[in-house]
Parts: sequence; structure tokens; C-alpha cells
Amino acid sequence: MRKENIIQQMKEIFKDIPFGIDHTLKVLKNAEEIMYGENISGKERELISIVAILHDIGAVEAQRKYDSIEGVYQEKEGPSVAREILVSENLDPNDIERICYIIGNHHTPSKIDGIDFQIQWEADLLENLTVMDKQKEQEKIKNCIDSNFKTITGKKIAYSRFIED
Repeated sequence: MRKENIIQQMKEIFKDIPFGIDHTLKVLKNAEEIMYGENISGKERELISIVAILHDIGAVEAQRKYDSIEGVYQEKEGPSVAREILVSENLDPNDIERICYIIGNHHTPSKIDGIDFQIQWEADLLENLTVMDKQKEQEKIKNCIDSNFKTITGKKIAYSRFIED
């Protein structure tokens, strides 16, 4: 299946950065959990999974070119790296454009323009929230969840993982 091929290509690109592989697979799992809860299926599910797998794919090239994996550089480098993979997998050109748009803006919440992008945003944010101090930063985490999570499922997952009763 296409998804497994793309995962293998992602792993090859991140071969010297194991945390990149680990992060990506966790984001994919989050995206799949949100999609399940939101009843996303078929082609849309496949495309969101591909976005999750490739969302940080520009990090290696960003590190090489700019000596940084900051989001702005990942957004700049990610689409061209992703495009090569997606073309090799014979994806529809319109789907390639959509995936590359999301990858090229995945650190820019003002660019979210659809459920596919929203799910990617939430899946990635679920992982990024794990670095916050769950006990000391409850109010900050709650505000982040309330202002960023739009899907019912994503919000439920975030509250269950990060907000203490």
C-alpha cells in the first residue's frame, strides 16, 4: 500500500534522526485517532495520513541548508522533498498540491483552510504539548487546547491527555 511505501521513504530520509521518525509515527497515530473519531474515511483519510507522515520531511534539508530545523525552514524545504515522494507514488496532481500546501504551512495556523489541515494541526500539536509541564502549566495548556483544537475528537484527546481532573 502507498502509505507503507511513504513511511519507508520518510524513514530513509530521517535515518540519521531517529527522533524525527518517532515524532512522525506518533503524529500519524494521533491523526488516525482523530480521523476515526471524526468519521473520516476513504481517500480523505489516506491523504491526511500522508500529510502526517510527511509533515516534517523538510527538517533534514532545512538542517543542511540553514543549520536549523525551525518551522519556517521546514515549511520552506518540505514541499519539494514531499513532492518527489508523492510523484514517485503516482498521486493525483491535485492531491500532491494539497498535501504540499499543508506541509508548506504546517507551522502557520492562520493558513488552516480545511478539515484535513485542521486534523494535521491537532495531531502535531498533541505531540508538541507533551513537552509542557503537565502539572505546572495546566492553565496554559487549557488555553492552548481551547484556542487550537476545533474537532470534537481532537479536543477530547487533548483534555484526556493533558488536563488533570
